[in-house]
Amino acid sequence: MLSETIMSTQLSPSKHMPYIQRTRKQQLGDNVILEVDQALRTLIGITPSRRPNPSEQTPAADLSEKERKLSGKLMRVNHCGEICAQALYRGQALTSKSAATRKVMEQAAVEEADHLAWCESRLKELETRKSHLNPAFYAFSFAGGMVSGLLGDRINLGFVAATEEQVVNHLEKHIERLPEKDDRSKTILVKMKADEDHHRTSALNHGGTDFPRPAKKLMTFLSKVMTKSTYWV
Repeated sequence: MLSETIMSTQLSPSKHMPYIQRTRKQQLGDNVILEVDQALRTLIGITPSRRPNPSEQTPAADLSEKERKLSGKLMRVNHCGEICAQALYRGQALTSKSAATRKVMEQAAVEEADHLAWCESRLKELETRKSHLNPAFYAFSFAGGMVSGLLGDRINLGFVAATEEQVVNHLEKHIERLPEKDDRSKTILVKMKADEDHHRTSALNHGGTDFPRPAKKLMTFLSKVMTKSTYWV
């Protein structure tokens, strides 16, 4: 009887193992379906805004064809940047092991979703198409976010801070480049800039490491690849 009891005890974990494996596979499958669904919603443009568009009360200016095209190209770049932000934060939250860090990511992602909706709305007003490269940049950003999440909270949050620092600098340049009369686009970018700066300081305050200068230079280079390509394509 004793030997049978020992054998039963040794065998019982293996009896339950197939159930555990199936559960993990189901969770993985659920995550894959969820992320594919979210990616499609982001790329198609059905992500709702939870806050009012800041340009709603700003009168529309009578832009020349040249000015309209310039604004459209700049806002297309910013729209793609928000596509990348959605992918980045979702990738980071997916692989982060810290509930506190995931909460920071999820809150920032909600505000980035507002930015995406505002940029999409402005593109329609300017009669400008979205970038054909959006799917590729979404996939690249999502993969980068997953890697960042696996490296631990300090790196993960530090990556957010460094990214948002790049975005703030980028938005400042676009605000200056926009046609003088295009107050609707400027109003959107000014609000986005304030939110991005808040994301940067929040990430640092929650323990993110300040990336070294060489890492930031590499990120600047990658950012330029995105901005220059989506300006035209």
